[in-house]
Amino acid sequence: MIKVFYIDLRIIMLRLKELNIVESRGALQSISEGKILINTVNAHSFNVAQKDDLFAEALSKCDYLIPDGASIIKACKLLNAKSQPKERIAGWDLFTFEMQRLEGKSQNKVGRRLKVMFMGSSEKVLSMIREKAAKDYPNLDIITYSPPYKPKFSEEDNVAIIKAINEANPDLLWIGMTAPKQEKWTYQHWNELNIHCHVGTIGAVFDFYAGTAKRAPQWWQNHSLEWLYRLIKEPKRMWRRYVFGNPLFLWNITKEKV
Repeated sequence: MIKVFYIDLRIIMLRLKELNIVESRGALQSISEGKILINTVNAHSFNVAQKDDLFAEALSKCDYLIPDGASIIKACKLLNAKSQPKERIAGWDLFTFEMQRLEGKSQNKVGRRLKVMFMGSSEKVLSMIREKAAKDYPNLDIITYSPPYKPKFSEEDNVAIIKAINEANPDLLWIGMTAPKQEKWTYQHWNELNIHCHVGTIGAVFDFYAGTAKRAPQWWQNHSLEWLYRLIKEPKRMWRRYVFGNPLFLWNITKEKV
């Protein structure tokens, strides 16, 4: 009896080879001023987007997408994608670049201090961010907002968050609610945000900066093993993402290439 095997070629929600991805850290300097949405993409978020059309749309339609993972860089090369990122740009890299850039602008500003808003996380984490940022970026005013901790915001929650952001009118806005919630929320409410600044969805960076979570040591980062470090440190939370997720990413890339 002859067995016939079929490759699953169902519709791919997010095609890596069609995305506009920032190709280097240096390219961050060319991002124009104004209301700009910046998201990150890695193997995990790419996998999630294959089953979440709103998340896929949020990633594909943002202004800039940065490659937060060596797997994305290698996959772009394999697919001969229109974007060929040369290096990983982590959410942390985006954060430090934008904060230092704004600190310099505020230092030279006459008459008004520039403002950075952190929306997301717990009040405990945000208080640690305020304390640390006051020392690291003394020329910036730090504004924070801790939304309700729940899987889905109510309409009243959304109205309150949008009002807080618009009233703050920041010069830089960070959204930290973990993926895909942060990307979907920002995309869905983008037109309601009457702001003029860069907006970055950076999730875990809130905890990294506050010190409530630690990034992998530099050696692990340099060898593209930060994912393994996180798996070792948080096996119960991360094992499914990497043990199942890494092979799934390879399969999703294979489907896109066929």
